[in-house]
Amino acid sequence: MEHNAISEDEWSARQELAAVYRLVEMHGWGESIYNHISLRVPTEPSSFLIKAHDRLYSEVTASNLVKVSIEGDLDETSGVNRPGYVLHGGVLQCRPDVNCALHVHTAEGIAMSACAEPLRMLSQYAVRFYGRVGYHPYEGITDGLDERARIERHLGQNIALFMRNHGVLTVASSARAAFIRIKDLLEACRIELMLLATGRELVEVPAEVCERTVRQFAAHDDGRGGADWPAYLRVLDRMDPSWRS
Repeated sequence: MEHNAISEDEWSARQELAAVYRLVEMHGWGESIYNHISLRVPTEPSSFLIKAHDRLYSEVTASNLVKVSIEGDLDETSGVNRPGYVLHGGVLQCRPDVNCALHVHTAEGIAMSACAEPLRMLSQYAVRFYGRVGYHPYEGITDGLDERARIERHLGQNIALFMRNHGVLTVASSARAAFIRIKDLLEACRIELMLLATGRELVEVPAEVCERTVRQFAAHDDGRGGADWPAYLRVLDRMDPSWRS
């Protein structure tokens, strides 16, 4: 797709999403061509961008992202992965406040998703998700539209969803924010698993401190928190600037 064939708002969104695909790959969270990240088209709230199923994350660019409709069913000629369409279309449809959904299958995420006990407040990374995590039981490959209603119920108004025995999902108003949330969630999972392996008595952050810290995170994210995004883009540009094209 040529840059001059679409609006500046959509092109900006395409670049932002392409950058997040590359960052996920850079951090080692990709899985060949699998898993998905979606971003709502700014001027078309019923449409979203997602990668073509057969592309590696390292091959994603602004111009080769695919635009699909949230409404109805998937056009099977679009080249988009059906489970990705079902999951992401459902999340974006039920949460008008969400513009980006990011889903990965990392070892630490899957391991924590299979733990019966909820995520524990054992690190500052975990505290970001205090009272803001949902849990969705495993139902097999997410290819039926009927599962959307259950995903919607289990996600609720949370910012993250553990998909039991499957992986993790974060949602946000921007691709940058969804990326930061998945980074912090996976770090929280990794730290908890490491701590549990010690077999030692663990110290959890008290509820009142968690509540205050969540408010601090919100203020930070609305303020200076965004300063990291240009830094990430500089890293990508040094590695391979083709994501912008």
